[in-house]
Amino acid sequence: MTTGYPRFFIHRSIEAFANDIVAMFGSPGLHAMLFPTRQIAKRCVAFVKSRGPPGVARNPEIIHLVLDVANPASAALEPLGPSIAAVMCSQEAFPFAKQYWQHSGDGVSSRRAEFCHGLFKDGLLCFDDGPKSPSAAAQKPCRGPKRYRRMSSIDAGKTPISSDASPTSPAKEPGVIREAQESSRFLEERFGRNLDIAFVEPAKSAIRRRIAGAVTSDHELSTSPIPEMNANSRGIVNLKEDDVYLFPCGMNAIFNAHRALLDIRGSMKSIDFGFPYVDTLKILEKFGPGCVFYGHASESDLDDLEARLEGGERFLGLFCEFPGNPLLTCPDLVRIRQLADKYDFAVVVDETIGTFGNINVLQFSDVVVSSLTKIFSGDCNVMGGSAIFNPDSRYYSALKTYAQTEFEYTYWPEDLIFMERNSRDFASRIDRINTNAEAICDVLRSHPLVKMLYYPKYGNWRSNYEICKLPDGGYGGLLSVVFHRQSQAVAFFDTIDTAKGPSLGTNFTLTSPYVLLAHYQELDWAASFGVDPHLIRISVGLEETEHIVNIFKSALSAAEKALFE
Repeated sequence: MTTGYPRFFIHRSIEAFANDIVAMFGSPGLHAMLFPTRQIAKRCVAFVKSRGPPGVARNPEIIHLVLDVANPASAALEPLGPSIAAVMCSQEAFPFAKQYWQHSGDGVSSRRAEFCHGLFKDGLLCFDDGPKSPSAAAQKPCRGPKRYRRMSSIDAGKTPISSDASPTSPAKEPGVIREAQESSRFLEERFGRNLDIAFVEPAKSAIRRRIAGAVTSDHELSTSPIPEMNANSRGIVNLKEDDVYLFPCGMNAIFNAHRALLDIRGSMKSIDFGFPYVDTLKILEKFGPGCVFYGHASESDLDDLEARLEGGERFLGLFCEFPGNPLLTCPDLVRIRQLADKYDFAVVVDETIGTFGNINVLQFSDVVVSSLTKIFSGDCNVMGGSAIFNPDSRYYSALKTYAQTEFEYTYWPEDLIFMERNSRDFASRIDRINTNAEAICDVLRSHPLVKMLYYPKYGNWRSNYEICKLPDGGYGGLLSVVFHRQSQAVAFFDTIDTAKGPSLGTNFTLTSPYVLLAHYQELDWAASFGVDPHLIRISVGLEETEHIVNIFKSALSAAEKALFE
């Protein structure tokens, strides 16, 4: 694999920028990991120091690059907040910086990196670390490209710009008007037609309202004042737009929800309930005092938890997915809520797979998190995440107070614009995907080669799902299948004519040998929780139903032939 999911594979645009930062500010053997702010970079450094082996060579250093406000182009760029904080570390320390990047979701997006890299090349990003500036920064003042420079003391003795300078020279038309024209031209050159700054805030509002269940129809953005949000499909009457928080990716929403709970409730272990997406468990294990893991999400697991609580154990919060990945487990949220109310712990539910188009889990949760990268976007060309604070939660006021001072809004404006555009038809796409998924399940369930089919509509989890299912909702677009024999799974996967890769929620059907990709180093551990190493996970897309069903029938025919080979 030459590339992959952005939290696991560092995007080439980010890598190119990191290499240029090392070339200017670093020394041979150093690597750079890029983050949007200095505060986030400090958290990465703290993680490296705490998790790395004793004696890791060279303590990581932070190189903070900010906009050169003395440059005439800066006025147009300042609302975007273009900044980069690079954690410079040795080869020995880099794998731990990479762990922080992957688990936390705090890293820069490729669009932010590309934009800031352009500013960096043009000299519009300045080193911002006070008297500790490296010698390279001291030798090369950050003055920006020639067409944006003002005459200054460093130009003394140089030949002045002549009256017949090129039309792009500031000397041709001095003054504020000329600078404004150049600033606008610069912004247009950088963003092209992808971003109109006037629509950034309306786009942010539109996304938050969709997530709150208050806006579902397609519409063009407007810069006119937006009326107050009234009704919503979440079932929480007093839910407001500003109870929805946006993050660069879904894992970052989980990471920050955990950070917030640790701050407002103190350092306590968490509960990870149900076989989890890999990094959720890593966050709970590595950031804070650890967690208790219940991998089956069964009633007996809840019995054990209740016995612990009755015995006096106390926990920070319970984190779960609804449904889970990849077994589509649906925990008993009613009982979990009852235990949380009685024994005082928070409930954080990840609704990424179920989606708020199908289910309402906020009624049982203190915080609901989601990866907008998946089905909310659909186009798999942008990342994003969200967290909703339930205003009826006992922790609501403390969470809101924490968020006001500690949450850094780092969602890059260009990513925001793409996410808003992609999500306009979210509701209609959900209906189509639900229909396709059920049609595929009908084919797989009746086939003799299929040993197990995981889907919320079937099996022991259906009753828990139905409690949360909206009246007009479906059962989602994710399903998993296990064949009786490995050879059948191999033949099916090799033959099936769909895209193949590690994500989910794309507008096209995506097939993945999920367990081999996500848990290759821990297959026996996964198997102990009923997760077959040869499980095939299917994320269903928007294809014509008959067409996608025929694709699955053809792949099953190939699996039948493998029976006799």
